[in-house]
Amino acid sequence: MSGTAEVSRRLKHVDVLIVGAGISGIDLGYHLKTKQPGRTFALVDGRDAIGGTWDLFRYPGIRSDADMQSFGFGFKPWTKDNAIADAHEILDYLHEAMAENDLDQHLHLGHKVLRADFSSDNACWNVTLERTSDGEQFDVTCDVLFSAAGYYDYAGGYTPRFEGREDFHGPIVHPQQWPEDLDYTGKKVVVIGSGATAVTLLPSMAEKAGHVTMLQRSPSYVLPVPRQDPIANTLRRMLPDSVAYGISRWLNAKRQSLILALSRRYPRQMRRLIRRLNARALPEGYAVDTHFNPRYNPWDQRLCVVPDSDMFKAISSGAASVVTDRIVRFTGRGILLESGTELDADIIVTATGLNMLPFGGIALHVDGQAVVLHDRLIFKSMMVSGVPNFAFALGYTTNAWTLKVDLVADHLCRLLAHMDRHGYAIVTPIADDPTLTLRPFLEMDTAYINRAMHLFPQQGSHGPWTVDQNYALDRTRLRNDPIEDPALKFTATAVGTKAAPKAAAA
Repeated sequence: MSGTAEVSRRLKHVDVLIVGAGISGIDLGYHLKTKQPGRTFALVDGRDAIGGTWDLFRYPGIRSDADMQSFGFGFKPWTKDNAIADAHEILDYLHEAMAENDLDQHLHLGHKVLRADFSSDNACWNVTLERTSDGEQFDVTCDVLFSAAGYYDYAGGYTPRFEGREDFHGPIVHPQQWPEDLDYTGKKVVVIGSGATAVTLLPSMAEKAGHVTMLQRSPSYVLPVPRQDPIANTLRRMLPDSVAYGISRWLNAKRQSLILALSRRYPRQMRRLIRRLNARALPEGYAVDTHFNPRYNPWDQRLCVVPDSDMFKAISSGAASVVTDRIVRFTGRGILLESGTELDADIIVTATGLNMLPFGGIALHVDGQAVVLHDRLIFKSMMVSGVPNFAFALGYTTNAWTLKVDLVADHLCRLLAHMDRHGYAIVTPIADDPTLTLRPFLEMDTAYINRAMHLFPQQGSHGPWTVDQNYALDRTRLRNDPIEDPALKFTATAVGTKAAPKAAAA
């Protein structure tokens, strides 16, 4: 693994610079290693560890919210019993993927990308890195820049302004900045929020806390799922790991697509089904319609999953509870609600959402002109109009993230091979279709998405400019359709032919 002190000396130019050493970066690294073996590349990350989200978040109980048969890499079978996996299991899996594919030699941690400038004359990016250990800045060049930074702002999560916050005498904690030394044993904890983080925290903290209350302004859909996938585990006992994994990955991706399709087509029936599952998991007479009956239809926002009904078990045992009300203010001893109730608390956790940030906050320029991302369109869910030799991976919001990342990595390798065969040095999506109408990059009525869509490129109404949350469609578009597209402009080098990829590794 590259040490931080030597990177500025060793890393001068690579064919592909991958920004981010989480799931997306590792996935592309594997694809380049196996499908473009002569091409040089480097993985850079501003943090001092791989794993991205799975290393950043340290709050109790953090786990996947999709099954690992579809959330895992396409190239590496998930062989553990748990389909809904804890963060430490996922990190072990990522470290194994790095080691098994000798990706550590390409890894440069502790280096944040600040700015990237593309030169059409030189057919390459000039990228400014900052070494986090001492603040030193230096430049590297690359032919292709790839953002594997996801869309969360690692600098901090979102917390709305709460009146009286300064009056509360105990700790106020956001899950993204979880203190390692926070002791909540025997304490009264109030978790503000109703999303995936809140429903994860409630049962986990309830194991040691005196009592945990999830305080929500309005309910979310909460779907109990088995922590272990009996079909996947049975197949694994009967078949080779790669075969069993391939079958269960396909089945689970199809199942999730079916749930989404049924939710969109039969929202009332799906609402009743989820309510029935909730009522069955909670004590008789529980106010299901107060605390688990959202105003919106299933999958208008993300569904929260709870493995083995752990949240409902914590509520049934009395160790946890849900309160649906609005906050008036924080007080010295807790939270005053509009109903007049005051919730006592020793600790308040603000699981109130995340901030989104496109491409890790890199300032992109093309031939000296700053790129205003919101003025650009997304091409095939992985490139940006008018930005040459740039690609990115942002996974699904309605299916497992990595299903999309695998397709993007595969398509990028096909694109690079196509450019080599034809002597192209530059590829640029050009959005010149006057019939296009514009839509937000992500269309989901969720607060953290709505707050940030003005920062992101947009999608178009048709053609390669749509961003479809549809794995089957993307498999056709990214894995099977031709590389050539009327919206793609290819440019050769001045001498007419691009040189073959370099053999040296970064």
